[in-house]
Amino acid sequence: MKQSVLSVSRTTGRLTAGARMLPSFLIAGAQRCGTTSLYRALSQHPLLLKPVLHKGVHYFDADYGRPLSWYQGHFPLRVAAALLTRRHGTRPLAFESSPYYLFHPLAGERIAAVLPEVKLIVLVRDPVERACSAHAHELARGYETESNFEYAVELEARRLAGADQILRARPDSEHHSHRHHAYLARGRYAEQLDRLEPLFGRERVLVLDSHRFFAEPERTYDRVLEFLGMPHLGYPVFERHNGRPLPKPLPDAVRQRLSDHFEVYDTQLVPWLGGEPSWRR
Repeated sequence: MKQSVLSVSRTTGRLTAGARMLPSFLIAGAQRCGTTSLYRALSQHPLLLKPVLHKGVHYFDADYGRPLSWYQGHFPLRVAAALLTRRHGTRPLAFESSPYYLFHPLAGERIAAVLPEVKLIVLVRDPVERACSAHAHELARGYETESNFEYAVELEARRLAGADQILRARPDSEHHSHRHHAYLARGRYAEQLDRLEPLFGRERVLVLDSHRFFAEPERTYDRVLEFLGMPHLGYPVFERHNGRPLPKPLPDAVRQRLSDHFEVYDTQLVPWLGGEPSWRR
């Protein structure tokens, strides 16, 4: 029944795509860094309009072979936005959240081509914690078969070998391990952000420390609204979403080894965050 409803909704969206909005900003990642929690908080603002069907459309990574009308069909109608503009005196903004956009080697170029004025929001967290959380997440969803986190990390280089080249050479292709097994690579945030800078400039990319977001959600929310140029209409209900307990604690020696691995990449984050990452203090 749910799939039938989704199918009808997608068909309706495509047929009315020309009358629908395109997003003004994207939550582009990183995976397991609080993107769902931020998405749900922002969705409570009456002038920030989420996709009609679901949080992540994944057009610029997994579905770029589809027509633009398919993508636009996921967003609210412009006539509804016009009514909100009259009510609040400010034009609403549509948005979506697909955390694979940050890591996919072609997503940034595609976003810049289709949405040349778009703004990007990126959340980052302790990359060691992110790696552990991602492994537990992929294991629970059935995309990972190696239950031992340490061994999965050892396998990563082999699993991801040549993935970027394959995705660039065959733009319509998908790479299972690139999407689901990049435990360390996705935590090297500065590499991914530096790829976005020439496409969007730093002024259109807001990088948030997710530890600070969860500790002081009001302050982070204020920063986001300022970045988007939107009025403050009260605070939403802030909740954690998609949290997943780890199967077992990470041994201290392994944590230290991974922390050492990420140290240089965390240092490169300082200009993006405007200060040292919270997990390095």
